[in-house]
Amino acid sequence: MAFDYGTKRVGMAVTDPLRIIATGLETIHPNRILDFLKDYVPKENVCLFIVGKPLQMDNSPSEVTPHIEGFIRILKKNFPTIPLARVDERFTSKMAHQTILEAGLKKSSRQNKETVDKISATLILQSYLEWELRGIR
Repeated sequence: MAFDYGTKRVGMAVTDPLRIIATGLETIHPNRILDFLKDYVPKENVCLFIVGKPLQMDNSPSEVTPHIEGFIRILKKNFPTIPLARVDERFTSKMAHQTILEAGLKKSSRQNKETVDKISATLILQSYLEWELRGIR
């Protein structure tokens, strides 16, 4: 399960049992994420959390990093048996916008930030799956 964490929305994505393809799951307000996960995780086979790591072009942390670190502490406290990985999320929002454009979605869908966040989480997860497949980590 992957997260594109933001202070206004958290995009989430999951993968199939064979870990082949990532699929957007949900976009939710950060204040509701823990309740969502407490309901979702026991019902599904979540074996790993992947959290996007927003970096600037010079590899320095972005301004949202402290919020993401707080989110990671919440995940580790509430789901201590589920390991966590980080993935560089630079350019995922830009790639999500491009994906939406190429999919031919209407302007209203292209401007829907929830859709962008969900696709960004999907891109984060797909990147992880590809790295895992290639043995890169």
